[in-house]
Amino acid sequence: MIVIMQPGASQTQVDHVVQLVKDFGLREHVIVGTDRTVVAAIGDKRNVDKGAIENAAGVDRVVPILAPYKVASREVKRESSVIPLGSGASLGGRKVAMIAGPCSVESREQLMEVAEAVKEAGAVGLRGGAFKPRTNPYEFQGLGEKGLELLAEARERTGLAVVTEVMSIDQVDLVSRYADVLQIGTRNMHNFNLLSACGGTDKTVMPKRGWSATLDEFLLAAEYVINAGNSNVILCERGIRTHETYVRNTLPLAIIPAIKRESHLPIVIDPSQGTGHAYMVPAMCRAAVAAGADGLLIEVHGDPEHAMTDGAQSITPETFAKTMRELGAIASAVGREC
Repeated sequence: MIVIMQPGASQTQVDHVVQLVKDFGLREHVIVGTDRTVVAAIGDKRNVDKGAIENAAGVDRVVPILAPYKVASREVKRESSVIPLGSGASLGGRKVAMIAGPCSVESREQLMEVAEAVKEAGAVGLRGGAFKPRTNPYEFQGLGEKGLELLAEARERTGLAVVTEVMSIDQVDLVSRYADVLQIGTRNMHNFNLLSACGGTDKTVMPKRGWSATLDEFLLAAEYVINAGNSNVILCERGIRTHETYVRNTLPLAIIPAIKRESHLPIVIDPSQGTGHAYMVPAMCRAAVAAGADGLLIEVHGDPEHAMTDGAQSITPETFAKTMRELGAIASAVGREC
């Protein structure tokens, strides 16, 4: 349930409600909105005296949360959340945030070239895998900590926020030392221990939707992170598996308005993973912005033909710059900017 405070409720009144929630054995989650404060009460509510909380000073009303995901629900927070990316950038406001870079960090020269190019074109974040989950054990697995060091160096040089994947619980502390955003890959969306571990950090967390995950399952994955204490969550749609063979994955852009209706969390679209083909990426970028996406996660490589991973879906820096110019007009038409 959520306890909606009256407009102008004092901090003392909010603190008293929080203590009441704790007294009933529930966990509190305080959300400060533009007009009023909401206290979400999480846990078993069978023995809770709703009236005792509702009659507390400063309380407007107590409302049950109907969605299975509690704190991620639009019922808890009506206004959309703006989440920090790092390096002064954020995601979820009027500006559509562009995060771009190679699928894998391969070398200093490769990473710095791409980082500088996407920064010049208007990106605010740098994506790049230091640890790469590969279906085939003989394929390139990433540079590990050396890749993380290069990402941090690129951030120092360009000011771009670093977004990179963490694959296991034992990597969380290591990746957190270098990255601004902890990406949780599609294979790990149901890894609830990893979600909770990332929720225990002070880093923004970006879970990617699982191959066959429903919208409810996707939001419940975000709920795991938030329930562990970290409310800075960005959702990422990267395509789902269907019977189609002309794409690597099917990119369901209808999830954008669905998420906007059900949750206050921002959503990013990955058109590279979502299609598997570089020629489709610009068109899907345009469509995603038109549909209301808060950001894009795009694979950019200086030499896609010789990329160590996912070259077929990586666009060149020149194509990225051209796409950014096109997206500006579309964003303006829907009341946003790039």
